[in-house]
Amino acid sequence: MPALTARRQGLVLATVCLAAFAINLDTTIVNVALPELSRQLGATTRDLQWVVDGYNLAFAALVLTAGSLGDRFGRRPTLLAGLAGFAVTSAIGSLVGSPGALVAVRFAMGACAATIFPTTLSIITNTFPERRSRAKAVGVWGAVTGLGVAVGPVAGGVLLAHFGWPSVFLALVPVALAALVATWVWVPESSDPAAARLDLPGLAASSTAIGLLVYTIIEAPNRGWAAPASLAGFAGSVLLTALFVRVERGRRQPMIDMTLFRTPAFSAASGSVTVAFFALFGFIFLVTQYFQFIRGYGTLSTGVRILPVALSIALGSVGGVALVNRLGTRAVVTTGLVLLGSSFGWIALSPTFMSYPRIVGQMVMLGLGLGLTTAPATESILSVLPPAKAGVGSAVNDATREAGGTLGVAVIGSIFTSLYASRLATTAFADLPAHTAAAAKDSVASALGITAAAEPAARQSLLSDVQTSFMYGFHLACVVAAGVCLLGAAAARLALPGRLTPPPGGQGRGTAVVRTPATRVAPSPTGPPARR
Repeated sequence: MPALTARRQGLVLATVCLAAFAINLDTTIVNVALPELSRQLGATTRDLQWVVDGYNLAFAALVLTAGSLGDRFGRRPTLLAGLAGFAVTSAIGSLVGSPGALVAVRFAMGACAATIFPTTLSIITNTFPERRSRAKAVGVWGAVTGLGVAVGPVAGGVLLAHFGWPSVFLALVPVALAALVATWVWVPESSDPAAARLDLPGLAASSTAIGLLVYTIIEAPNRGWAAPASLAGFAGSVLLTALFVRVERGRRQPMIDMTLFRTPAFSAASGSVTVAFFALFGFIFLVTQYFQFIRGYGTLSTGVRILPVALSIALGSVGGVALVNRLGTRAVVTTGLVLLGSSFGWIALSPTFMSYPRIVGQMVMLGLGLGLTTAPATESILSVLPPAKAGVGSAVNDATREAGGTLGVAVIGSIFTSLYASRLATTAFADLPAHTAAAAKDSVASALGITAAAEPAARQSLLSDVQTSFMYGFHLACVVAAGVCLLGAAAARLALPGRLTPPPGGQGRGTAVVRTPATRVAPSPTGPPARR
């Protein structure tokens, strides 16, 4: 791709950031609607998990293939096709009338998003070949991710207050169409004709592995975590993952070059992104329900109250890339993961009706931690690949992000569901008719509806039982999230490289010398870094 003027580079960056914004807007705008979906469509907590994870699962399963297809057949047409599909499926989502149909639409939306997201990063890499300017562009891209998270809850709250839940899907259509038009006008074509062909065995193994794992985790609260079906699902996921690795290592042109994971700047950074989005998606899934079910806030009020975490993600993303130049990737990412873990620990020790300023402090800590982790880690992933392979690197970053988010909703949501149901079963709800008690355990919205319909003398006691059970599950789920983040911080501290400095002779195209305490790693011009 020929060099672009600074003005054209800016327009290209704005376009791909708008496309990324549409995808991130979808994540939080739908989360705010979860309580309303529970009430209007009769969705259980498990259904709500699938509404979120259907999107994330399709995204994570297909993003590696989509990234390589963009490299091979052209990033511009791939982005155009993804945006068009995203607009159409979003419109269809506003028309469905059951949880099952909505989950199916969410899978289709995730497939379209998988086409869009890696393409945005690979276009950035090819538009900004000089490493320092690319790092700034990635920082802006990360900040827009935070902006999408910020605008989603507020926009969702306004729409739900005036138009109902279908409007949260319709609102995505004009954003996707605007990005489509901008792509058509400003984004130049770029591709790598030598990119690998479609890897059907790898796609089948990876998609089945993550799909089986997420399905097993979400269904485990009903089946039992130690039930034969659950254990078989976990074992099958491990075997399929091993099969995927074996398939990829045996192919001449694999979907993903497994040798990349021998490079700490790639593997440890990918793991850090996974942990960060595990934490974020799990938190958003629960906190929107906490605000509406436990605190009684409306949808708009809930959206406004989530703003601090979103805005601090944007701040942390921009600041994180700047700090890497002074402190190094290891120090910044490790600090980000420690902040994430600490925020969840703080939440786990909080009372049910804590003051909002205290919640703001928790969300700011969480958002800064996420920004400090993801933007530097993303830049680290991209730094080990030449621009021609940008789609693959971008897809790996997106796959780790979506896999982390998918597992965050599945794991944190399922832990919450199990603990909430088990605690509620020890309260006065156990004395209610069996079908009523079962409905209360399946859905917090149902439990509150049962409470509202109870005799006045029993109403306050039942409400207290629901609140206590909810917070019991919420707090212990946050303990798990804190542990995952702190373990991730320890791994990042040990495995991530230190400062990235330009090779002798000036800046290269996406290359850098990575200095670690014991080794020095330099990328070859055609592939991942080789130790010397």
